[in-house]
Amino acid sequence: MDRAVTRRGFPVVAAAALILGAAPTAFAHQLNVFASTDCEVVLVEAKFSSGRVPVKGEVRILDGANTLLRTLELGEDGTLSVPFGELDAATGLLIEVDTGGHDDYWILTPEDIAKKCQS
Repeated sequence: MDRAVTRRGFPVVAAAALILGAAPTAFAHQLNVFASTDCEVVLVEAKFSSGRVPVKGEVRILDGANTLLRTLELGEDGTLSVPFGELDAATGLLIEVDTGGHDDYWILTPEDIAKKCQS
């Protein structure tokens, strides 16, 4: 093989190795949020992609017009339960979780809520 081609190809291979090697690290602590309701409570669950749960975090609950309804603390087990009757969910709910370094959200649409409340 020509040495000039080998030398020119090395930076590309090295860069690819660095990118692929760093990818698992970049996604290692992605926060995932899930929220659901049974029309008695809204249950919020947060955990990192590694399976570890955040031990603290702020949960913001907004309505479909982005009006802040409540700000609460995430439990040490990565969950929060809010009585459904305390929330105006007619336009849906946006649940945002912020752990200080990571954040994510979940949307409960009016249709999602109606389906759960009719069953």
